Amino acid sequence: MTLYEYDLALSRKYGVIAGADEAGRGPLAGDVYAAAVILPQDCVIDGVNDSKKLTPKKREALYDEIISRASAWCVATASVAEIEELNILNAAMLAMKRAVEGLKTSCGLVIVDGNKAPDVAFECIPVVKGDSTSQSIAAASILAKVSRDRYMEELDRLYPEYMFSKHKGYGTKLHYEMLRKYGPSPVHRPSFLKKMH
Repeated sequence: MTLYEYDLALSRKYGVIAGADEAGRGPLAGDVYAAAVILPQDCVIDGVNDSKKLTPKKREALYDEIISRASAWCVATASVAEIEELNILNAAMLAMKRAVEGLKTSCGLVIVDGNKAPDVAFECIPVVKGDSTSQSIAAASILAKVSRDRYMEELDRLYPEYMFSKHKGYGTKLHYEMLRKYGPSPVHRPSFLKKMH
């Protein structure tokens, strides 16, 4: 079954379906991003897949196609302060809830990547490996990932010493080296740095 066929089967049962996914649960710095997408029932976008399986260039091209063809889409975030207050899983759920609510469209069903669903006003089910199962979740994963990467490029301009554009905030060798050299910035997640070697 293709990613499109998976969504089509659900939409025949539930009507309008939205896919949601998040990006940026693992990094040591920056907000967590989420996106929600509703695609028209007859919409097939070639190449849409789990964003981690795509090159940055391919993701950028698909980002433009998704937002031009989606019936509705929204990208939302939860801040570093919210990550610290709620923990990363709950902050990611909050970002997904904001993205779904930001669609301003009623849905018969919301499907989200992973094994936990955010608390939204519609029926919502988690789909493990959803970003390689459902076209709308995969589209959401691309919007979330591209939006977060662009945000990390902006942080790179604000805090050039950390080289955020190279590692996007993930805990790479280079990132840890910069942290040891300069200490944490205001956009680092303090709870994530406790494990620093």
